[in-house]
Amino acid sequence: MKKHNFSAGPCILPQEVFEKSAQAILNFNQSGLSILEISHRSKDFIAVMEEARALVLELLGLTGKGYQALFLQGGASMEFLRVPHNLMPLGGQASYLDTGTWANNAIKEAKLFGDTVVVASSKNENYNHIPTDYIIPETASYFHCTSNNTIFGTQIKQFPQTAVPMICDMSSDIFSRSLDFSQFDLIYAGAQKNMGPAGTTLIIIKESILGKTGRSIPSMMDYEKHIKADSMYNTPAVLPVYSSLLTLQWLKNQGGIAAIEKKNEAKAQLLYNEIDRNPLFIGTANKADRSSMNATFLLVDSTHQELFDSLWKAAGISGLPGHRSVGGYRASMYNALPIESVQVLVDAMQELEKQVK
Repeated sequence: MKKHNFSAGPCILPQEVFEKSAQAILNFNQSGLSILEISHRSKDFIAVMEEARALVLELLGLTGKGYQALFLQGGASMEFLRVPHNLMPLGGQASYLDTGTWANNAIKEAKLFGDTVVVASSKNENYNHIPTDYIIPETASYFHCTSNNTIFGTQIKQFPQTAVPMICDMSSDIFSRSLDFSQFDLIYAGAQKNMGPAGTTLIIIKESILGKTGRSIPSMMDYEKHIKADSMYNTPAVLPVYSSLLTLQWLKNQGGIAAIEKKNEAKAQLLYNEIDRNPLFIGTANKADRSSMNATFLLVDSTHQELFDSLWKAAGISGLPGHRSVGGYRASMYNALPIESVQVLVDAMQELEKQVK
């Protein structure tokens, strides 16, 4: 029986992506070869890479606007390094918003390259909200933020106006909601949430911001070299890129980002309504900053944990325990999770209420 997969990542993907990826492992494009063994320089895979890069820009509304899409490796954590390498001038400054574990890790890496200003942080409140009313220094070479905080269940709902380039780690909510993506000069995202399996990282970058640091950048860290090589400076992660292409095609066939956003909003509303209604549960994130991707919540009385755990496990739910930094439960509701799975979780929460009374 297929589980109701609420894992934070690697996570659920569309069933057709699993099936088509599995077929490609056995026989890719009727070539008699597995996608795991074909040359990344073959005509078949070059077509995959070109379509995937083009489809990213199409879905984000960035085609023809001076952006390039890259599929690289090293996860979003590698971009914590690549961003300052490419964008922070020697003796320069960058500004960061600290909203969670991954934002904090990005800050640590940036500090190795120069003056790194933390404009605001919610760390003292265990990252339960998104800070507001901060000032982004115009002396900074860029401003960096994390759009969705997987561990703590918060999400930026309104991005700041800034005079400097805005960089965003969208690893856990890319392609999930409609935004003016042209407000960002660079977006990066690990594939393993809304786009594909672990192993590749998507970077969308406005070319005009590059080449201004005065740094000597190692080749593997240099965005310009990767752009010039059409995202194949080194051997790409062939299967993750192909699976990402399949997911992007699925998203387009669903009606694109606007259509999937409506489904995501319905899923989030269904679960948050139950968290707020059911006296046995309490949410951990500030209501105004709640993530539509990752809902974090606790039992009011921890003595009910054993019973609740037995109920959701019996219902075929997987991946529900919260991160150790927050505890309790975390329901990750990425694009491919059907609302029926959310209803199964809500039913388990209501069953707990019945049995406890």
